Amino acid sequence: MPKTTLLCIPFAGAGASVFRPWVPLCQDRFEVASVQLPGREQRFAEEPYRDVAAAVEGLLPEVLERVSGVGPVVLFGHSLGAVIAYELAHRLAATDGVELVRLVVSGSPGPWTRRENGAAGLDDEGFLERVKEFAGYRHDALEDPEMRELLLPSLRADVEMHESYLAPSPEPVPVPITSVRGATDALVTPDQAMEWSKATSRDFDLVQIEGGHMYLVDNAEALIRVLADVCPV
Repeated sequence: MPKTTLLCIPFAGAGASVFRPWVPLCQDRFEVASVQLPGREQRFAEEPYRDVAAAVEGLLPEVLERVSGVGPVVLFGHSLGAVIAYELAHRLAATDGVELVRLVVSGSPGPWTRRENGAAGLDDEGFLERVKEFAGYRHDALEDPEMRELLLPSLRADVEMHESYLAPSPEPVPVPITSVRGATDALVTPDQAMEWSKATSRDFDLVQIEGGHMYLVDNAEALIRVLADVCPV
């Protein structure tokens, strides 16, 4: 059997390189691939998306190229990445030649729950403080005025995209879902992580990992073990 491809969607403000440290941790268990959103890294000069539906339409051709005919695919997304991954899963599950075997959503309430106490519309300092509350940390680059000016537009666009999202359809995906939550996540409650059980017509499980909302940065090894368990061997 071909090795499973783990296709990763970044969280708000992050680029595809955030998943690079996972590669040596995965050893031979699965292949890590990631999607690059515009407005960061090598796509820095491109206009960032502000709407999840537009992001899915824009990303779909590249995603299909990455996952068509390669064998089993597991789709992973954290926070904003979780809802983009969910909408992509609807599209991939209906596409011939794509073997989507599981959706792993992380650090996110279900797709019909909108986040409260939003950051969009706040001034820069208020926005960054609210994002810090969400994430549990503030990236060092945002303390540098020049770097902040470069990074804020895509971060603001990502937050707007996330906060305006509600799943457009009640239709569940015909793919098993694993919902992962940091055990001390102050942003996503266990009940909210369980909401994903209604988003699938197949199997569902909830896994809690030691750490807060950004557990996937601080405790990547534990997440890799979870992902290895759900990837076909």
